[in-house]
Amino acid sequence: MHNILISPLITEKMTNLTADKGKYGFLVNTEANKIEIAKAIEKKYKVSVVGVRTINYEGKTKTQFRKSGRFSGKTAKFKKAIVTLKKGETIETFEQA
Repeated sequence: MHNILISPLITEKMTNLTADKGKYGFLVNTEANKIEIAKAIEKKYKVSVVGVRTINYEGKTKTQFRKSGRFSGKTAKFKKAIVTLKKGETIETFEQA
């Protein structure tokens, strides 16, 4: 089985969602589905997951101009998961940040 959770998302927008609605954001493996994500979070943080929403981001094309010519490349694709927990439950990693 592949590694599902890559890292927690600690941004200003996710901090507001956490404070208001009890939702937490994670960067996850692009191959993981919602059921696998929910099970991984329940196992790692020992909380009850009510819902999972996922967002796939494709890599952007970037171009650089240098003395030796023009270079084109792509940024990495990634997947975000926004997880809703049962009322009253929190994840301590986010509370410390």
